[in-house]
Amino acid sequence: MADIHLDAVTKIFGKQVRAVDRVELTIADQEFMVLLGPSGCGKTTLMRMIAGLEYPDGGRIRIGGRDVTDLPPRKRPIAMVFQSYAVFPHLTVADNISFGLRMRHTPKADIRRRVEEVAGLVQLGPYLERFPAQLSGGQRQRVAVARAVVMEPDVLLMDEPLSNLDALLRLTFRAELKRLVAELKTTTIYVTHDQVEALSLGDRIAVMREGRIIQVDAPMAVYDRPVNEFVGGFIGNPPMNYLRGRIERDGGTARVMIGEHALPVPPEARPDTAGDVLVGIRAEHVTASDRAVAGAIEARTEVVEPLGPQLLVTALVGDQRIKLLTHPDFAIQPDQPIWLQPDPGKLRWFDTGTREAIVPSV
Repeated sequence: MADIHLDAVTKIFGKQVRAVDRVELTIADQEFMVLLGPSGCGKTTLMRMIAGLEYPDGGRIRIGGRDVTDLPPRKRPIAMVFQSYAVFPHLTVADNISFGLRMRHTPKADIRRRVEEVAGLVQLGPYLERFPAQLSGGQRQRVAVARAVVMEPDVLLMDEPLSNLDALLRLTFRAELKRLVAELKTTTIYVTHDQVEALSLGDRIAVMREGRIIQVDAPMAVYDRPVNEFVGGFIGNPPMNYLRGRIERDGGTARVMIGEHALPVPPEARPDTAGDVLVGIRAEHVTASDRAVAGAIEARTEVVEPLGPQLLVTALVGDQRIKLLTHPDFAIQPDQPIWLQPDPGKLRWFDTGTREAIVPSV
């Protein structure tokens, strides 16, 4: 078992900078957990404390039920893949992969067998006798992953391992990495600021901000039901739209007013509140028309961006901007009227003061 429990883990730099602030998190055995957040939010510092590269100023860290808070890295059942490739340029691929095993004085026959097995998993079999300078960036990152995996760690830690790869290679390697981790069945923690990586890789995502974990849930749950404005705005491309609105009630019916436009709110999506709210809606949940539609919100296009399979349109509703995704052959140009129909069941509500989500009534 390699479950991980973080109990009020804290790290303070200097006298006042709380890089990690009383983080509570439990990661199940064989789970793929992604730590997601902007630069400086504390995700790498948290990972380094799990690895033993930083000592916490408060709290405890347990791996597999064992308190490892005071143990050095070499005595923890972990392996780590860094953002940089960190491969030895003077060693062949085989020697790079086997480096940790040789430091453990593993028998040569076992080293050869395990190196060949792991090289096959990461598709490096034909390159074992090459040197890093003879490899592509993606292949060098595979060497770094293989060197960690060959140690058969209980926990695999990865700190933005794809950030140095170009976009196409990142897409390919991301799929390979997901397949590899699924085959290994190793508890994995993956640090990234890329929300696409987080959504595609993780069993769960822990969204961090200013040293704290804001939300932990399955990827699509975080995407569909963010707990506050920050999470909705950070996850998604484009991010969630936020419009100032007002919920009005008339007996058993309710509607949300956005400017002078009224939208019906179905009972299952209606919060137990009335008055001013921040209305959140994803770009893909807005239907657009170039002709007037009864009950739709009239807007005016500002920017039209072809994205290949989709068209990203930025429009103005009064003085408020909204982004929507539509089909690529939608005939619209900047500075034209457009009518928008948000999916009422996909509206999300946020308190105008705290910016926290308002839970709908059920």
